[in-house]
Amino acid sequence: MAGFDLVALVGGDKVAWDGFVRAHARLILAAARSLARDEAEAEDLAQDVFVRLCKDDFRLLKTYDPARASLSTWLTIVARSTARDALRRKRAPQLTLEDAPEPALAVDPVEPAEKLAIPEGLLSPRQKEVLDMLYERDMDVAEIAASLGVDPQTVRSMHHKALVKLRAHFGPERG
Repeated sequence: MAGFDLVALVGGDKVAWDGFVRAHARLILAAARSLARDEAEAEDLAQDVFVRLCKDDFRLLKTYDPARASLSTWLTIVARSTARDALRRKRAPQLTLEDAPEPALAVDPVEPAEKLAIPEGLLSPRQKEVLDMLYERDMDVAEIAASLGVDPQTVRSMHHKALVKLRAHFGPERG
């Protein structure tokens, strides 16, 4: 890791962390400057990057793989990504429920005028069962997976494949 002991660094060694920060602060600040409005914002963004690198017991820093990219390339990508995320959060209007007028929050329950008739044989029995559990019985993916004795990703996959078949069959001419 460019002269740094990754084990010591992610192990919380203060000397290793201080050396890492000194060695890479300019690079991270430069990446943050490219997105910031001013120097103060760039410094805040650079700080966010360092916080992200050591957050959750250095989880992100532990993902660095020198076989995939140089440390400077990886840090630049992490810095720009973190800075973009922070800027989106800061610049996005922060609306609360109290800001919205009450009639805007009201939603009239809407039932479909007619239930969609799915042609026989279009979906597998398991796909029909997953759709029924999701939309008719209002079960979540984890509940369905437990009920069927399969992995939650299998439920998501069956759901996705069923929707793809339905979209292909009913196509854009219906709506």
